[in-house]
Amino acid sequence: MSDYPSPEELLARPFFFCGIGGSGMLPLAQILKGRGATVSGSDRSFDQGRTPDKFKALEQQGFTLYPQDGSGITSGEQILVASAAIEDTVPEMQRAKQLDCLRLTRAELNSILFNTSGAGLAVAGTSGKSTVTAMLGWILQATGRAPTIMNGAVMKNFVTPDRPLASSVIGGQSIYLSEVDESDGSIALYGPAVGVLLNVSLDHKSMDELRALFGDFLSRSRIAVINADDPEALALLPHAQNVLTFAVEQEKAQIGVVPGSIADGPVRQAALVIDRHDGSEYPLTVALPGRHNLSNALAAIAGAMAAGVPIGAAVEALGTFAGLARRFDIIGTAASGITVIDDFGHNPEKCAATLRTLKTHQGRVIAFFQPHGYGPLRQMGHELAETFARELEPDDITILCDPVYFGGTVDRSEGSERIVELIKNAGGNALHIPSREDCGKHIAQIARQGDRIVVMGARDDTLTQFAQSIILHLGE
Repeated sequence: MSDYPSPEELLARPFFFCGIGGSGMLPLAQILKGRGATVSGSDRSFDQGRTPDKFKALEQQGFTLYPQDGSGITSGEQILVASAAIEDTVPEMQRAKQLDCLRLTRAELNSILFNTSGAGLAVAGTSGKSTVTAMLGWILQATGRAPTIMNGAVMKNFVTPDRPLASSVIGGQSIYLSEVDESDGSIALYGPAVGVLLNVSLDHKSMDELRALFGDFLSRSRIAVINADDPEALALLPHAQNVLTFAVEQEKAQIGVVPGSIADGPVRQAALVIDRHDGSEYPLTVALPGRHNLSNALAAIAGAMAAGVPIGAAVEALGTFAGLARRFDIIGTAASGITVIDDFGHNPEKCAATLRTLKTHQGRVIAFFQPHGYGPLRQMGHELAETFARELEPDDITILCDPVYFGGTVDRSEGSERIVELIKNAGGNALHIPSREDCGKHIAQIARQGDRIVVMGARDDTLTQFAQSIILHLGE
């Protein structure tokens, strides 16, 4: 990290975020502003009039927003924060190059703040990072640790009228909690005091690449917290120095669940957590359904223990955990008895966890899926199709619109129709309707009493509005 300025030097300079509304950019911009930096930015969605409420909230918090035309870059003193993948043809890139501005990726900037804090707590894995980061953050907050939290999702416990976009928390400098990303390889920038590894499964990279990235992550963590239920994660245990394991099923894990103690419900669950260091037991209630969320709760409890929080206090704090926006987020139930759920599921493992949770209770599932790009669809399309075909029953239906596309030079030759054919070939029931609006109309037409409609996808905040529109269509 010596190649970069110190945090003090950074905060003395103005920042410009290209894509300030992004799920990874926005919380980081909020943390910098909360620490006294001057922050402005631009966003393609702002120019297009998408999610106006989000950008209005940012302006009310004191962020200056510019069109994405280069007009916000006015001085070589500015630090440009932009995705590593953003094209050099974007006006901000060109203007920053002319003025010789320092350019940092989101991950580079976040890792500077993380690595220079008193203790960095990192949550890694291909699924569940945002939920576990929020759970662990709430435990640390509820037990008086005043963490700074960098997350990719809005954490309901921290939402206030003046901060509706609470995907970050500006706390002290002694604990910096962040989810860390393997998809772009930037996980390699972090040196955690506590490193939590949830799972290792196919997402944006090959399994061999993922094993190498996560293995190195564990070796750099002073204390590694590992999910013993996940065979790929457990296989990386030899890379770790000091280990704390957790698991729902694996009875050798240090933090686990008393067999037979799990009580499932449609919107919450309970279990008896056991600390196998001394055999002590603690009753846990968490207001999220699904076995994967019980695993997430254990991850947060174990992560908190590694950070010095007593297990009883961690379990108690999770009793008031309110969840995340777009993580099995129940939008509402229409008068016709049809429930609409908004969910971030976008890779095979996330989608499987959501669908499995829905299928533990009675009722047909209508699964709408908007792929979050043409590239990811090519990378994991076959596995996604297998997931929908395997997890859903013949009476259920999967509906795909075309992938989200905000511009750029990506190859768009392979789209959603290929995935629909793969689902059908695997024995599933699927339909491709190119327009998302037309998907909504069709869903409202075919939905019947007792159905659960789940809206899934990533990188598009308007999916929540789409889920809300389905409720309105049902009312008509």
